[in-house]
Amino acid sequence: MNEITSNALLQLAIDLTNSVSSNDRFDRLLDTVRKTIACDAVALLSFHHDLLKPIAQQGLTKDTLGRRFYIKEHPRFEVLCNSSTAVRFSADSTLPDPYDGLLADREGDLPVHACMGIPLYFNDKLLGLLTIDSLTPHVFDNIPSRTLDVITSIAANTLNTALLLEQLESRAIHNQKVVNELTQEALKRDGGEIIGYSASITRLKNEIKIVAPSDFNILIYGETGVGKELVARTLHQQSNRATAPLVYVNCAALPENLIESELFGHIKGAFTGAEQNRAGKFLIADGGTLFLDEIGELPLSAQSKILRAIQNNEIQPVGQDKVEQVDVRIFAATNRNLKTEVDAGRFRADLYHRLSVYPVTVEPLREREGDIVLLIGYFIENTRRKLGIVQLKASLDAITYLSNYDWPGNVRELEHVISRAALKASARQRNASVVNIEKQDCGSLLSLLKKDLQGNVIDTALSSVSEQMVEENINLREATENFQRRLITKILTEENGNWAATARRLSTDRGNLNRAAKRLNIQVTKVVN
Repeated sequence: MNEITSNALLQLAIDLTNSVSSNDRFDRLLDTVRKTIACDAVALLSFHHDLLKPIAQQGLTKDTLGRRFYIKEHPRFEVLCNSSTAVRFSADSTLPDPYDGLLADREGDLPVHACMGIPLYFNDKLLGLLTIDSLTPHVFDNIPSRTLDVITSIAANTLNTALLLEQLESRAIHNQKVVNELTQEALKRDGGEIIGYSASITRLKNEIKIVAPSDFNILIYGETGVGKELVARTLHQQSNRATAPLVYVNCAALPENLIESELFGHIKGAFTGAEQNRAGKFLIADGGTLFLDEIGELPLSAQSKILRAIQNNEIQPVGQDKVEQVDVRIFAATNRNLKTEVDAGRFRADLYHRLSVYPVTVEPLREREGDIVLLIGYFIENTRRKLGIVQLKASLDAITYLSNYDWPGNVRELEHVISRAALKASARQRNASVVNIEKQDCGSLLSLLKKDLQGNVIDTALSSVSEQMVEENINLREATENFQRRLITKILTEENGNWAATARRLSTDRGNLNRAAKRLNIQVTKVVN
C-alpha cells in the first residue's frame, strides 16, 4: 500500500469508532473505498439467505436501494457469494452485470468495464458483499492484496456491527429464527418488508418496535392501499407470538348471518348446512394473533360478540353450551375514523376502547417524501422477476412523473402502475437487454380530484361541496367525502348503474370503486352487470 492509501484507511478506522449511526458508518466506508480505489460506483449489500439487499451505494441510481437481488438470478452475485476472497471479473466476461442500466447519469447498457466484488465474512459467516465498478477496463488488476485485505476486514466489521445493532434494537434475533412456515409464507407473499426511509415511515417502524413485543391490542389506521396488512404481519413477526399463527379475517367480506360461525365456529347440526364441527377464527388463532381487517364494516350485533371474546378471553361456538377459553391478541385495521363512527352510533364505544389500546397510523404515500423512488425500485425488481426480464429500469422522466403524482390508491396503486408499465415497456423493447420504462408506459395518472370528466361534472361537484363547506362549516375530510359521493353518484347514474363503465370514466379500478361506494354509502337501485 502507498502512503496515501494507508492514511485513508487509517483515518477510516478512526472515523468508524466515532460514527454513531449505521448510515454514517456506511457513507464513510464507501467514501474511503472510492478514495483508495479509483471507481465509478460502489455498493454495500447485506446477505439474506437467497437474496442481497443494497444498504448503501454511491454512483448508482437512487432506486437501487429499493431493489432486492435474488442471488440465483444474477450469476456474478452467485460467484461472489460462493467465494471466500475478492473476485475480479474480466472485462470481456459474458456473465450479465446486475447493475446494467443502473449507473447514475448514464443511460443504456454498461460498456466493457472493470468489475470487482468482495465477499464480507465475520466468524466464517457471509454477511454481504462490497461491489466496485469502473468504466475503465483493467483498472482493478494491480491493486495490492494487502489493500484489499484491509478494506475487506474493515468493511466486514462495519457491516457486522451495524447488523448486530439492528438485531438488538429490534429484539428480533429469536423471532426471525422461529417464525413458522405459515406466517413465513404469508410474509413472502405480501413482500415481508416495509420499504421507505421517510419521516413518517421511520416513525411507523419505531412504533412497531415499541409495541410489537407487548401483548396490547392494536388499531391500525390508514387509507385503502397503504399497506395495513403488511404492518400487521410485521407487528406479528416482531412479537412474542411469532411462532403462533397470524389469522386474517376480512370483516367486510363476512356475510352477516355467518359472522358468528366464522369467528367462533359451530358444532355439527347447529344450523342448516352445518354438517360437521368447525373451528372459528378465534380458536385457530389461539396463542397467536387475529387480524380483523376493515373492522369498521362489522354490524353492531357482531361487535358485541367480539367484545365479549376480547373482554373474557372466551368464545362459544354456535350450537354449543360450553364456553372455551382462548388466548388471542387482536390487530384491527380500518380506513374509517372509528371515533367519528362511535359518535354517530355506528360503532360500539366499549369495543373501540378495547381495540385502540395502542393506535398506529400508516400515512398515505403522498405524505411519504422520498419513498416513492425506493418503492419504484422495489416493485420494478419484483416485476422483473415475475416477467422473466433480464434487466428492467425506469427512466428519469418516468420516475419524476411517478413522483409528482398524489397516489390516491397509495402503495397498491403504485405497484399496479409499475406492473402495467413494465408490460408495455417490454412489449416495445422485445429484444433489448435492458428494458426501460418510459413516461409513456405509465399511462395517464389523474386522481379523482384532478380528472376532468364529461361536461362540467368536476366543476359542478366542487362548487356544490365548496358552498356546503361555507354554509355548514364542515371539515376537509367531510368535504372530500361529499365530493366523492356526489361525483360517483352522478357518473353512476349517467351510466345507468353500470359499475364497470363508471370505473372506466373515473380511471379507477372497479374493486376500489366498489369499496369507496360502500364506504360512502352509495347505493343505486338499477344495476347493470
